[in-house]
Amino acid sequence: MRETPRSQGTAGDAEPVLPQPRPGCALAHTTGASGSGSPHRSDGRPPQTPRGARHTGRHGGPGTTPPVPGLPTVHPPSAPRAPFFALLTPLALIALLALCTWQIAAPGPLRTYDERLGRAISGSAFPSPVAEFLADLGNTAVAVPVLAVALGWAVWCARRAGEPRWWLPPLAAAVAMAAVPALVVPFKALIDRPGPPGSLAGESGFFPSGHAATAAVAYGAAALLLHPLPHPRLRRPLLVAVAVLNLAVAAGLVRRGYHWPLDTVASWCLSGLLLWAMLSLSRISQGDGSSRSSPDG
Repeated sequence: MRETPRSQGTAGDAEPVLPQPRPGCALAHTTGASGSGSPHRSDGRPPQTPRGARHTGRHGGPGTTPPVPGLPTVHPPSAPRAPFFALLTPLALIALLALCTWQIAAPGPLRTYDERLGRAISGSAFPSPVAEFLADLGNTAVAVPVLAVALGWAVWCARRAGEPRWWLPPLAAAVAMAAVPALVVPFKALIDRPGPPGSLAGESGFFPSGHAATAAVAYGAAALLLHPLPHPRLRRPLLVAVAVLNLAVAAGLVRRGYHWPLDTVASWCLSGLLLWAMLSLSRISQGDGSSRSSPDG
Protein backbone atom coordinates (compact mmCIF):
# COMPACT_ATOMS: atom_id res chain seq x y z
CA MET A 1 0.00 0.00 0.00
CA ARG A 2 1.20 3.59 -0.60
CA GLU A 3 1.65 6.12 2.12
CA THR A 4 0.28 9.68 2.16
CA PRO A 5 3.05 12.10 1.07
CA ARG A 6 4.58 14.34 3.71
CA SER A 7 4.50 18.17 3.71
CA GLN A 8 7.40 20.15 2.34
CA GLY A 9 8.62 21.21 5.78
CA THR A 10 11.85 20.11 7.35
CA ALA A 11 12.20 16.76 8.96
CA GLY A 12 12.40 18.31 12.41
CA ASP A 13 9.21 20.44 12.01
CA ALA A 14 7.00 17.84 10.39
CA GLU A 15 4.85 15.71 12.58
CA PRO A 16 4.96 11.96 12.01
CA VAL A 17 2.00 10.75 10.00
CA LEU A 18 0.94 7.10 10.14
CA PRO A 19 0.39 5.32 6.88
CA GLN A 20 -3.23 5.41 5.77
CA PRO A 21 -4.68 2.45 3.90
CA ARG A 22 -6.36 3.22 0.65
CA PRO A 23 -10.07 2.37 0.49
CA GLY A 24 -9.74 0.30 -2.66
CA CYS A 25 -6.80 -1.83 -1.57
CA ALA A 26 -7.38 -5.57 -1.70
CA LEU A 27 -5.58 -6.16 1.58
CA ALA A 28 -7.65 -3.75 3.64
CA HIS A 29 -9.69 -5.36 6.43
CA THR A 30 -13.09 -4.22 7.55
CA THR A 31 -15.45 -5.35 10.23
CA GLY A 32 -17.71 -8.21 9.24
CA ALA A 33 -21.25 -7.61 8.14
CA SER A 34 -22.65 -9.09 11.30
CA GLY A 35 -20.61 -6.79 13.47
CA SER A 36 -18.92 -9.68 15.23
CA GLY A 37 -15.49 -8.19 14.81
CA SER A 38 -14.27 -10.92 12.50
CA PRO A 39 -11.97 -9.51 9.84
CA HIS A 40 -12.97 -9.90 6.22
CA ARG A 41 -11.19 -9.13 3.04
CA SER A 42 -12.34 -6.01 1.22
CA ASP A 43 -13.16 -8.01 -1.91
CA GLY A 44 -15.79 -10.05 -0.05
CA ARG A 45 -13.80 -13.29 0.20
CA PRO A 46 -13.28 -14.93 3.60
CA PRO A 47 -9.87 -14.57 5.21
CA GLN A 48 -7.38 -17.37 4.61
CA THR A 49 -6.61 -17.90 8.29
CA PRO A 50 -9.73 -17.02 10.33
CA ARG A 51 -9.16 -16.65 14.01
CA GLY A 52 -11.88 -19.16 14.87
CA ALA A 53 -10.04 -21.92 12.99
CA ARG A 54 -6.82 -21.54 14.94
CA HIS A 55 -5.97 -24.41 17.27
CA THR A 56 -5.14 -23.92 20.87
CA GLY A 57 -1.87 -24.88 22.45
CA ARG A 58 -1.14 -27.71 24.88
CA HIS A 59 -2.76 -25.85 27.81
CA GLY A 60 -5.75 -24.29 26.08
CA GLY A 61 -4.00 -21.03 25.07
CA PRO A 62 -4.08 -19.57 21.58
CA GLY A 63 -1.95 -21.56 19.25
CA THR A 64 -0.91 -21.38 15.63
CA THR A 65 -2.21 -22.84 12.43
CA PRO A 66 -0.89 -25.46 11.95
CA PRO A 67 -0.30 -26.09 15.67
CA VAL A 68 3.22 -26.43 16.95
CA PRO A 69 3.87 -30.10 17.75
CA GLY A 70 4.27 -30.87 21.42
CA LEU A 71 6.72 -33.19 23.09
CA PRO A 72 7.28 -36.49 21.25
CA THR A 73 5.27 -39.37 22.60
CA VAL A 74 7.47 -42.10 24.05
CA HIS A 75 6.01 -45.55 23.47
CA PRO A 76 7.05 -48.46 25.67
CA PRO A 77 9.23 -51.05 23.96
CA SER A 78 7.19 -53.70 22.27
CA ALA A 79 7.21 -57.18 23.73
CA PRO A 80 9.32 -59.79 21.97
CA ARG A 81 7.45 -61.81 19.45
CA ALA A 82 6.15 -65.15 20.53
CA PRO A 83 7.68 -67.17 17.65
CA PHE A 84 11.20 -66.30 18.83
CA PHE A 85 10.57 -67.73 22.28
CA ALA A 86 8.65 -70.65 20.83
CA LEU A 87 11.75 -71.66 18.89
CA LEU A 88 13.81 -71.82 22.06
CA THR A 89 12.02 -75.00 23.16
CA PRO A 90 12.87 -77.17 20.13
CA LEU A 91 16.39 -75.78 19.98
CA ALA A 92 16.99 -76.67 23.63
CA LEU A 93 15.57 -80.16 23.11
CA ILE A 94 17.73 -80.74 20.04
CA ALA A 95 20.83 -79.53 21.89
CA LEU A 96 20.16 -81.81 24.86
CA LEU A 97 19.46 -84.78 22.60
CA ALA A 98 22.68 -84.15 20.67
CA LEU A 99 24.65 -83.94 23.92
CA CYS A 100 23.25 -87.22 25.25
CA THR A 101 23.79 -88.99 21.95
CA TRP A 102 27.38 -87.78 21.69
CA GLN A 103 28.22 -88.80 25.25
CA ILE A 104 26.70 -92.27 24.81
CA ALA A 105 28.24 -92.94 21.39
CA ALA A 106 31.71 -91.51 22.15
CA PRO A 107 31.65 -92.69 25.00
CA GLY A 108 32.09 -89.67 27.22
CA PRO A 109 32.27 -88.92 30.95
CA LEU A 110 28.50 -88.34 31.07
CA ARG A 111 27.96 -91.99 30.14
CA THR A 112 30.07 -93.08 33.09
CA TYR A 113 27.97 -91.06 35.55
CA ASP A 114 24.81 -92.27 33.84
CA GLU A 115 25.69 -95.93 34.30
CA ARG A 116 26.74 -95.32 37.89
CA LEU A 117 23.39 -93.67 38.64
CA GLY A 118 21.52 -96.46 36.88
CA ARG A 119 23.16 -99.15 39.01
CA ALA A 120 22.36 -97.20 42.16
CA ILE A 121 18.70 -96.86 41.24
CA SER A 122 18.32 -100.50 40.19
CA GLY A 123 19.81 -101.65 43.50
CA SER A 124 17.67 -99.33 45.65
CA ALA A 125 14.99 -100.38 48.11
CA PHE A 126 12.16 -99.14 45.88
CA PRO A 127 9.57 -101.95 45.71
CA SER A 128 10.05 -104.04 42.59
CA PRO A 129 6.31 -104.71 41.96
CA VAL A 130 5.56 -100.99 42.05
CA ALA A 131 8.45 -100.32 39.68
CA GLU A 132 7.14 -103.01 37.32
CA PHE A 133 3.69 -101.42 37.35
CA LEU A 134 5.10 -97.99 36.58
CA ALA A 135 7.24 -99.38 33.75
CA ASP A 136 4.19 -101.07 32.23
CA LEU A 137 2.49 -97.69 31.91
CA GLY A 138 4.83 -97.10 28.99
CA ASN A 139 3.56 -100.12 27.08
CA THR A 140 1.69 -99.47 23.85
CA ALA A 141 -1.27 -101.52 25.07
CA VAL A 142 -1.73 -99.12 28.00
CA ALA A 143 -0.72 -95.69 26.68
CA VAL A 144 -2.30 -95.76 23.23
CA PRO A 145 -5.88 -96.49 24.48
CA VAL A 146 -5.60 -93.51 26.81
CA LEU A 147 -4.67 -91.32 23.86
CA ALA A 148 -7.54 -92.81 21.83
CA VAL A 149 -10.04 -91.80 24.51
CA ALA A 150 -8.63 -88.27 24.54
CA LEU A 151 -8.85 -88.14 20.75
CA GLY A 152 -12.51 -89.09 20.82
CA TRP A 153 -13.29 -86.53 23.50
CA ALA A 154 -11.45 -83.78 21.63
CA VAL A 155 -13.26 -84.55 18.37
CA TRP A 156 -16.65 -84.53 20.08
CA CYS A 157 -16.01 -81.22 21.85
CA ALA A 158 -14.57 -79.53 18.75
CA ARG A 159 -17.45 -80.55 16.50
CA ARG A 160 -19.95 -79.54 19.13
CA ALA A 161 -18.32 -76.09 19.35
CA GLY A 162 -18.39 -75.75 15.56
CA GLU A 163 -14.66 -75.25 15.07
CA PRO A 164 -13.72 -75.00 11.38
CA ARG A 165 -10.73 -77.36 11.59
CA TRP A 166 -11.80 -79.67 14.38
CA TRP A 167 -9.94 -82.58 12.82
CA LEU A 168 -6.46 -81.04 12.76
CA PRO A 169 -5.40 -81.29 16.47
CA PRO A 170 -6.52 -84.95 16.78
CA LEU A 171 -4.81 -85.78 13.50
CA ALA A 172 -1.59 -84.11 14.67
CA ALA A 173 -1.70 -86.13 17.90
CA ALA A 174 -2.20 -89.38 15.99
CA VAL A 175 0.69 -88.59 13.65
CA ALA A 176 2.94 -87.76 16.62
CA MET A 177 2.11 -91.12 18.19
CA ALA A 178 2.83 -92.96 14.93
CA ALA A 179 6.17 -91.14 14.60
CA VAL A 180 7.50 -92.60 17.87
CA PRO A 181 8.54 -96.01 16.51
CA ALA A 182 9.62 -94.42 13.24
CA LEU A 183 12.19 -92.35 15.16
CA VAL A 184 13.11 -94.61 18.07
CA VAL A 185 13.80 -97.83 16.17
CA PRO A 186 16.44 -96.35 13.79
CA PHE A 187 17.97 -94.48 16.72
CA LYS A 188 18.36 -97.69 18.68
CA ALA A 189 20.04 -99.44 15.73
CA LEU A 190 22.37 -96.50 15.12
CA ILE A 191 23.66 -96.09 18.69
CA ASP A 192 23.40 -99.79 19.67
CA ARG A 193 23.94 -99.19 23.38
CA PRO A 194 24.27 -102.23 25.67
CA GLY A 195 21.60 -102.71 28.30
CA PRO A 196 22.03 -102.47 32.07
CA PRO A 197 22.96 -105.52 34.15
CA GLY A 198 20.06 -107.77 34.95
CA SER A 199 17.63 -109.85 32.97
CA LEU A 200 18.48 -107.95 29.74
CA ALA A 201 22.26 -108.05 30.15
CA GLY A 202 24.10 -108.86 26.97
CA GLU A 203 21.49 -107.30 24.67
CA SER A 204 21.85 -103.94 22.88
CA GLY A 205 19.74 -101.21 21.38
CA PHE A 206 18.55 -99.45 24.54
CA PHE A 207 19.12 -95.82 23.55
CA PRO A 208 16.61 -94.17 23.53
CA SER A 209 13.79 -95.81 25.47
CA GLY A 210 10.74 -96.76 23.46
CA HIS A 211 8.58 -97.16 26.58
CA ALA A 212 9.49 -93.69 27.85
CA ALA A 213 8.83 -92.12 24.45
CA THR A 214 5.48 -93.89 24.12
CA ALA A 215 4.37 -92.72 27.56
CA ALA A 216 5.55 -89.15 26.99
CA VAL A 217 3.82 -88.73 23.62
CA ALA A 218 0.61 -90.60 24.49
CA TYR A 219 -0.03 -88.95 27.86
CA GLY A 220 1.39 -85.59 26.77
CA ALA A 221 -0.76 -85.44 23.63
CA ALA A 222 -3.81 -86.47 25.65
CA ALA A 223 -3.16 -83.63 28.10
CA LEU A 224 -2.77 -81.11 25.28
CA LEU A 225 -6.02 -82.26 23.68
CA LEU A 226 -7.85 -82.02 26.98
CA HIS A 227 -6.19 -78.74 27.99
CA PRO A 228 -9.12 -76.49 26.89
CA LEU A 229 -11.30 -77.94 29.65
CA PRO A 230 -14.49 -76.21 30.81
CA HIS A 231 -12.86 -75.64 34.21
CA PRO A 232 -9.60 -73.66 33.88
CA ARG A 233 -8.52 -74.71 37.38
CA LEU A 234 -8.03 -78.27 36.15
CA ARG A 235 -5.63 -77.38 33.32
CA ARG A 236 -2.45 -76.87 35.31
CA PRO A 237 -2.99 -79.88 37.61
CA LEU A 238 -3.51 -82.00 34.48
CA LEU A 239 -0.16 -80.97 33.01
CA VAL A 240 1.60 -81.48 36.35
CA ALA A 241 0.06 -84.93 36.68
CA VAL A 242 1.33 -85.91 33.22
CA ALA A 243 4.85 -84.72 34.08
CA VAL A 244 4.86 -86.69 37.34
CA LEU A 245 3.52 -89.75 35.55
CA ASN A 246 6.36 -89.67 33.01
CA LEU A 247 8.92 -89.32 35.79
CA ALA A 248 7.38 -92.36 37.48
CA VAL A 249 7.55 -94.39 34.26
CA ALA A 250 11.23 -93.52 33.84
CA ALA A 251 11.97 -94.44 37.47
CA GLY A 252 10.24 -97.79 37.03
CA LEU A 253 12.19 -98.55 33.84
CA VAL A 254 15.54 -97.78 35.49
CA ARG A 255 14.64 -99.57 38.73
CA ARG A 256 13.70 -102.76 36.88
CA GLY A 257 16.93 -102.65 34.85
CA TYR A 258 15.22 -102.06 31.50
CA HIS A 259 17.02 -98.81 30.66
CA TRP A 260 19.70 -96.42 31.76
CA PRO A 261 18.67 -92.94 32.98
CA LEU A 262 19.92 -91.15 29.85
CA ASP A 263 17.85 -93.50 27.69
CA THR A 264 14.72 -91.96 29.16
CA VAL A 265 16.10 -88.41 28.93
CA ALA A 266 16.76 -88.85 25.21
CA SER A 267 13.22 -90.18 24.78
CA TRP A 268 11.82 -87.11 26.49
CA CYS A 269 13.75 -84.91 24.03
CA LEU A 270 12.30 -86.75 21.03
CA SER A 271 8.83 -86.70 22.55
CA GLY A 272 9.11 -83.02 23.35
CA LEU A 273 9.89 -82.24 19.71
CA LEU A 274 6.86 -84.23 18.56
CA LEU A 275 4.57 -82.56 21.08
CA TRP A 276 5.93 -79.13 20.17
CA ALA A 277 5.16 -79.77 16.49
CA MET A 278 1.67 -80.96 17.40
CA LEU A 279 0.98 -77.91 19.54
CA SER A 280 2.36 -75.49 16.94
CA LEU A 281 0.20 -77.01 14.23
CA SER A 282 -2.88 -76.77 16.43
CA ARG A 283 -2.21 -73.11 17.25
CA ILE A 284 -1.66 -72.23 13.60
CA SER A 285 -4.94 -73.90 12.74
CA GLN A 286 -6.80 -71.97 15.45
CA GLY A 287 -5.23 -68.69 14.31
CA ASP A 288 -6.23 -69.25 10.69
CA GLY A 289 -9.77 -70.10 11.69
CA SER A 290 -10.19 -67.02 13.88
CA SER A 291 -8.76 -64.68 11.24
CA ARG A 292 -11.05 -66.05 8.56
CA SER A 293 -14.12 -65.80 10.72
CA SER A 294 -13.42 -62.19 11.72
CA PRO A 295 -15.32 -59.48 9.80
CA ASP A 296 -12.10 -57.71 8.83
CA GLY A 297 -10.53 -60.80 7.30
